[in-house]
Amino acid sequence: MLKDLVKNLEPSSTLRINEISKVLEEKGKNIFKFGFGQSPFEVPESIVRELQNNAHQNKYLPMQGLKSLRESVAKYTSNKKNFDYKSANVIIGPGSKELMFLLHVIFDGEIILPAPSWVSYAPQAILGRNKSRIIQTKRENNWFPTADDLEKIILKDKKKNYLLFLNSPNNPSGQICENLEEISEITKKYNLIILSDEIYSELAFNNDYKSISNYCPEKTIISTGLSKWCGAGGWRLGYFIVPNELEMIKEKINVLASETFSAVSAPIQYAAIKAYDEDHSIYINLSRNILKNIGNYVYENLKSNKVLINEPQGGFYLMPEFISKKFKSSSEICKEILQQTGVALLPGSDFGFDEKRLIVRLSFTDFDGKKLMDEFKKNPILTKSTMNKLAPKIVAGVNKLRKWSELI
Repeated sequence: MLKDLVKNLEPSSTLRINEISKVLEEKGKNIFKFGFGQSPFEVPESIVRELQNNAHQNKYLPMQGLKSLRESVAKYTSNKKNFDYKSANVIIGPGSKELMFLLHVIFDGEIILPAPSWVSYAPQAILGRNKSRIIQTKRENNWFPTADDLEKIILKDKKKNYLLFLNSPNNPSGQICENLEEISEITKKYNLIILSDEIYSELAFNNDYKSISNYCPEKTIISTGLSKWCGAGGWRLGYFIVPNELEMIKEKINVLASETFSAVSAPIQYAAIKAYDEDHSIYINLSRNILKNIGNYVYENLKSNKVLINEPQGGFYLMPEFISKKFKSSSEICKEILQQTGVALLPGSDFGFDEKRLIVRLSFTDFDGKKLMDEFKKNPILTKSTMNKLAPKIVAGVNKLRKWSELI
C-alpha cells in the first residue's frame, strides 16, 4: 500500500513536539515550550489591515506570484543585497518549505547538508530521490562547514551536481556563518549551487548581516519569507529569489507549482506587498532586541561546565550540549528532561548529529511577544523584574533546566 520511499518517514519533529506539549498541557502538566520555534510577536497592524482590506480578492493569481508583490520583494532584496534582482527572479510560494521541496524534486544530484540542519531538509531530499551527504561541523566554527569540508566531498566525484543548503542565522544553533568568502570560492571553483535559507536573516543580532549571495549571487538561490520577522508563520507565504544564471531551475519550479499548489492565497499576497513596501524597521529592531536579550538571559543562566553553549547570534534558538555519561542518546535525555522538569526540547539527532552526542535545540520563544514589545517601547532594557513579570515561563523553565543539569 505504501511506497518504500515514505515508509520510514516520521512527522516533522518540530511540529510533533508542539502536539506533544499540547497533549501534556491538557492533562494538567506545566510545560515549558522550548521545543517548538515560532515568532512570539504579532503581525504588524498595517499588514493585518491590508489583509482585511483584501479579503475580497478571490481570483487565482499567477503561479509565480502576484507581479506587484514580486516587484516589491525584488526591490527590497536588491537594496539589502546591493544586487539588481528583478520581479522575474522571484517565485512566491505557500511558505519557503514547499518551494524547497519542489527544488529537491527537480534537482538531480547530491544534497550537502551541514549538521546541524533544519529537520525537513533531509526528509525532503529522500522524497526528491536525491542522496544527501551530512557534514559534521564544529562549535568553534559556529557549526558551519569549512571550505575543506566541502572540497573533500566534491573531489570524491567532481562529475556530480551538488546543492549545498546553508542556513544562517541557523536553526537549530542560533549561529551565523562567518566563513562565507571561503565557501564562495569553493562554489565558483566547482560550480556548486547554494540554497541560502535566510528565513531568520532579519533577526540577526549584528547590524551587518552578510549572505553567501553577497559573494556569489549567480550561484545562490535565496529562500525566505514572512514567517519569522513578520510573526506570520500561519500565513504561509515564502519566496525564492533565483538568479538569471539558474533560470532553468526557476522554470521547472514554476511547472511543479502549477501542478501542486497552483498559487498562494490571493488576500495574503496582496497584504504582503505592504510588508515589503513599508518601513518596518522599528518593529524589526524591537523584535531583534527582545530576542537578543532573552537569548542572552538563557545563555548566561544555563551555561556551565555541564552545559556547553555558543552565545546566540540570531533567530530564537540555542543549542546546548550536556556533558553526562548517564544518557546514551539525545532523544533519551530530551525525554528525561520533559518528564522531570516539563521543559520540552528537541534532540540534536533530529538535526543531523550523532545520536550519542547529547545536543539539544532550545527555542526561547515561550513568552507573550505583544506585552514585551509594548514594554520595550517604553524601556528597551530587559531587567530581572521585567523577565519575571513578562517572561515567567522563560525564567522558570531555565531555572528548572539549570538545576536538573547540575544533578546529572
